[in-house]
Amino acid sequence: MTTTDIPLDHYPLTVGGKDFAAHAHFDVVNPATAEVFAHAPALGPGDLDRVFGAAADAFGSWQRDDAARAAALRAAAEALDANLDRLSRLLTLEQGKPLADSVIELQGSSAWLRYYADLAWPDEVLRDDAVGFEAVLRRPVGVVAAITPWNFPIMLAIWKIAPALRAGNTIVVKPSPYTPLTTLAVGVVLREVLPPGVLNVITGPDQLGAAMVAHPVPRKISFTGSTATGRHVATAAGADLKRVTLELGGNDSALVLADADVESIARSLFWGAFGNNGQICLAVKRVYAHRRVHSDLVEALAVIARQTKVDDGLAAGAELGPVNNKPQFDRVRELVGDALDHGARAVSGGGPLDRPGYFFAPTILDRVDDGVRVVGEEQFGPVLPVLAFDDEQDAVRRANDSPYGLTASVWSSDLDHAYDIARTVDSGQVSVNAHGGGVQMHLPFGGHKFSGIGVENGPWGLFEYTELQVIAGPPRKGKV
Repeated sequence: MTTTDIPLDHYPLTVGGKDFAAHAHFDVVNPATAEVFAHAPALGPGDLDRVFGAAADAFGSWQRDDAARAAALRAAAEALDANLDRLSRLLTLEQGKPLADSVIELQGSSAWLRYYADLAWPDEVLRDDAVGFEAVLRRPVGVVAAITPWNFPIMLAIWKIAPALRAGNTIVVKPSPYTPLTTLAVGVVLREVLPPGVLNVITGPDQLGAAMVAHPVPRKISFTGSTATGRHVATAAGADLKRVTLELGGNDSALVLADADVESIARSLFWGAFGNNGQICLAVKRVYAHRRVHSDLVEALAVIARQTKVDDGLAAGAELGPVNNKPQFDRVRELVGDALDHGARAVSGGGPLDRPGYFFAPTILDRVDDGVRVVGEEQFGPVLPVLAFDDEQDAVRRANDSPYGLTASVWSSDLDHAYDIARTVDSGQVSVNAHGGGVQMHLPFGGHKFSGIGVENGPWGLFEYTELQVIAGPPRKGKV
């Protein structure tokens, strides 16, 4: 596909329910070819007054009609479904993931919209009698600024859009400059079913995100990305006491106990690490396997890695695509090279594939220890170190010895024992005999330590976009 196949006006900025002209554009690279295939509009910080003004103007009427908001989210889900083929293909072109995975991401986004459309949260009436009236209400915060990452551009945007809008807020969304096009296209699709100004989609360089955080209008910042950037967001938002939700990095561990059935768990564990090419904040980043099963597990994972088809996401049968962008590709190559220099053994993979694009062979590393960077840092790519342990409590200590605490997993044939071990792992979510099994629309998702502040999903995720209001006074009429 060439640049001329995607005219610039096909993916316009959406502000106030209309196209918004940008004076500059930036390149968008197809990671499967490492070549520019399209351009996206680059908004300047000076245009943010108009953007946030449109969101603020829409807030007054949008917050008042709960039933209309629920209906609008259902219509939004139907609109995404109606454009599934076009949006999923575009997502693969800019993100790199296999087309089947793009379809799943879009379908999941529709499901999240429907979940929040159906979610209800009644006022908490604490007293309504002859003595007095007391109620606790949840009110929308106002205008929300959302900054989303490149690994799941649509799903993670909807994780913010759906609860924010359902609670009565309006929102301005800025996707990563690596994956701007599908979010822009979603903005165009959804403005057909949402009132003007309720959802605004803008694109631009990273500096635009900083300007959004510093702008005086938004009262809430929702950010998904690296811990380093999350710290800057929190600091800038704190200057005028903006509320924040920060879903940040993870270096998630999997504990494979001595009684684990390697043959039955290997494939699930592999895809818990290598789904989306390892570019998932909650992917398994390091495995601690009991020495009794360590060698068998390493070989089982390596066999799967060697058999996995890595190709252009639009190619038939592709199971993994390329790494999304060159900086991340270079980082994966650097971390694997560092591990090999420190004595690690690549049982599978170990380096880039000899072809255009940012393709890296699925890599299983053995003979590696905690002091190596690929274990201590979040690699966010198709590489998995497998470490041995002899004592369960020592393994838990090693797993917890990290500044991150997003998700983790415990694998065992003894479920009661596995659940006991899970309680000792310092992570926001711990799954048993699966990884990420608790990532469901009805469950809270958030991390401990440097992995974030606040949660997403479920009613708890919606409440992140609200503030409490107490209504109290004398008895209501008829209660005296």
